[in-house]
Parts: sequence; structure tokens; C-alpha cells
Amino acid sequence: MVSITDVVSQEFTVGKVDAGMAILLSPDHHLIEFPATILPDGVTTGSIINVTIERNTDEERRKREEFLDMQETIFRQFSKCPEPPVISLRSLTQTSAIIQWKPLVLHNADLRGIDIYRNEQKLSSPSVPLTAQSAKLSGMDVSTEYKVQVVIRTSAGAFRSNVISFKTHSLDNLTGICVSFGALSGGPGELDSLIALLSRVGARYTDDLSTDNTHLVCTFARGPKYEKALEWNIPAVSPEFLKACEQNGKVMPAHSYYVQGSGATRLSLDK
Repeated sequence: MVSITDVVSQEFTVGKVDAGMAILLSPDHHLIEFPATILPDGVTTGSIINVTIERNTDEERRKREEFLDMQETIFRQFSKCPEPPVISLRSLTQTSAIIQWKPLVLHNADLRGIDIYRNEQKLSSPSVPLTAQSAKLSGMDVSTEYKVQVVIRTSAGAFRSNVISFKTHSLDNLTGICVSFGALSGGPGELDSLIALLSRVGARYTDDLSTDNTHLVCTFARGPKYEKALEWNIPAVSPEFLKACEQNGKVMPAHSYYVQGSGATRLSLDK
């Protein structure tokens, strides 16, 4: 049953009906404009009508509850803050490290930037693409401890990841070497011997070239892998580089074994 309270009735004289509106005059000379479409049939200038105003508290309550429910839904949907990224170490060498993180959970916030801090100093260049899920940090010192953290900048504020600590490899640790092979002059026999060499020293190789690779081993400065190595600043070295590393028991300077056109690594990014 609808609850009706505070019923008020007021007498009015219709003064004028025009353009869908009626001018009503109260006994104490108050004027109001009233929609003519809801007046009783036959009402015209001079007619006397009673306007009754009733308060519907049940409908007020229903509308209030409906509004509060909608407000709560909006709050639950848009009040969730982005989750801080969780980073881990994917691989490590004498002078580089690759960190990675899972897909970012932003809820309804917009991602505006990803910053990497090494030993509490922000790496300024290049900026990390918003779609990246890993980053390669190069130019690090041999056998040195580092702390790394990622900060995401969002429309809801900045959020810091966990801090990971690691120590770059010493020169006599060859396990960080991860090569991919390009065009070789010695054929399958040479490739097999180089793979065996990697196994002896504890290094790795991949069929495809990515920013995870530390070197591209090739004889000829050509081919898709070589072009990608140039783009990603991955040193392209001759097979003699691996042989020298094994013979000397340590990672040798790559520049002494560059294939023409390659260069040193810098900070690069992996999507």
C-alpha cells in the first residue's frame, strides 16, 4: 500500500490558458504556471480548480534505495587501485640482466608509463613501451651487486614493484652466455661442434634470436638474424669468440671478435 502523507490542497482561479500552459491565481494573489495538458477537461479562463499535492514516501524510499545501489555499484567498479607489479630475474650475465613481470592489473586506471630503477636511480633512456613485460639492462659492471625495481605510473597514481637483488657474473662464469647462430661457413659440422662447446662450458643457445640472447655467432654479416642483431644492439661475433672463451676460461671482450657492422649492447626491451 502506498503511504501518502502531508496532503496539501490549494484553490486557484485559471487566469489564462495559452501555448500549453495555464496561469493560475491563488486567493492570496500568488501566480504559478501549470501544464494545461493535465488540467481537467473543459477548464478555461475563469475556472476555479483545486490543486492537491501529496507526498509519496514509499516511492521516495524506493528511489533512494535504487540510487544507493547504483552508487555502491559504481564505487565497487571504479574504486579498485592498480596492483603493484611483481618482477623477477629472467637471466643474468657479466654485464646485463633481464627482468620480467606478469601482465599488469590496472582495473579501471590508465597506464601512463613504466620506469625502471637500478640502485634507486631511474634509468632515463630509452622509455619502456607500455606493452612491455620485460626489459634488458646492459652496461652493468662485472661481479657487482645491484637492486632493481619497477614503477608503473597510472591515472590512479604510481605503484612500486618488489625490489630484486642480484650480482652480475664474474668473468670466469660462462653460464650467462646465450647465443643464437647465424650464417656459418663451416656447415652442419661446425654448428655441431659449437653446440658441444657450449655444453662443455655451461652456456646456452636458442634457435631464434631475441633480446634474451647475449651474442649472435656467425661468419657472414648478412641474413635476418644479423639485421635483428643490429637493431637490438646484440654483438655479432665470429665462432672464434666461443673458442677463445673456452680456452681462456672466461668471457672474452666481444669487440675483438666482431663480425663487420655489429656493435655493443645497450638497454633494450622485450615485449
